[in-house]
Amino acid sequence: MLFLGAEVGDFIDKGFMLAQIDQRTANNIVDQTESDLEAAKVRLLNAESQYERGIELHRNSSISDKDFEDIKENFAQAKSTLVRNEVSYENAKIALDDTVVKSPIDGTVISRPVEVGQVISSPTSAFGEGSIIMTMADLSKVRVRALVDEIDVGKVEIGQEVSIKVAAYRDKEFIGTVSKIEPKAYVQQNVTTFPVLIDIDNKENLLLIGMNTDVVIQILKKDVSLSVPTMSLRTRKDIYTAAAVLDIDKVEIDTFLEEKVDGENFDRFIVITDSRKGPNLTWVKVGVSDLVNVEIIEGLSSDDIVYILPSKSLFDYQESI
Repeated sequence: MLFLGAEVGDFIDKGFMLAQIDQRTANNIVDQTESDLEAAKVRLLNAESQYERGIELHRNSSISDKDFEDIKENFAQAKSTLVRNEVSYENAKIALDDTVVKSPIDGTVISRPVEVGQVISSPTSAFGEGSIIMTMADLSKVRVRALVDEIDVGKVEIGQEVSIKVAAYRDKEFIGTVSKIEPKAYVQQNVTTFPVLIDIDNKENLLLIGMNTDVVIQILKKDVSLSVPTMSLRTRKDIYTAAAVLDIDKVEIDTFLEEKVDGENFDRFIVITDSRKGPNLTWVKVGVSDLVNVEIIEGLSSDDIVYILPSKSLFDYQESI
């Protein structure tokens, strides 16, 4: 590497020279392939002349069929060799051009893993992939990847407006738009979420790569009369672990779960409430959520007290250490 024209953080215009690689080997290859190409052209002219003469000689029976076939084969090989040499010459010129690396976009340098004087490998090398000289990105628009609870992901739509805040600018609100909802779920500590991609204009270059964000997706404006923390909701899969913390008898849980409830894991969940007789299992119907709290439509009253307990996966992790 002979020259590097930018450092990490520099904004670069399209076409700016980023790097200069040693051209000696590339120039030698161009000279060699050009020489091979000229030689191939001469061989083709000779083979073509012999072929035309061979046609006349064969017509007059002056040469055998085998000799004529040899002449035709030599002509065909000469044409094939010329094509290969033309390709090699063009590839050599491309490789020479690639020794001068120019910016393909208007953007910011976000990494530069090489230094001047370092030996790098070519992308056309037979020994693996080429070396990365720089990584650039157009930071005038950035993207946030937010994890949305499975309860609410069905209410998120492409094009919805999103409010974003970052710790570096606590008093500033950034506005984005939902651009994609990824189809594969992400499960952590028994909580299922789906990645939602949000595009944001970043013309002021305030948002940096890797910043943590607080995201608010307004899926519905609604006055909610009763809500509970989302972490208080339980399913059939993890109710036994949660109930065990409160010493709820397994037989009581089995009896409670005998009831088949429509909408389980969609808008029907289990909560554990406190009563004079002790912890009590209750089915509830949920509504809208802001990812922290969820609306309760049926199953609880404002006087009820609910337990918030660790998830099954957290218990499993604690037992493993």
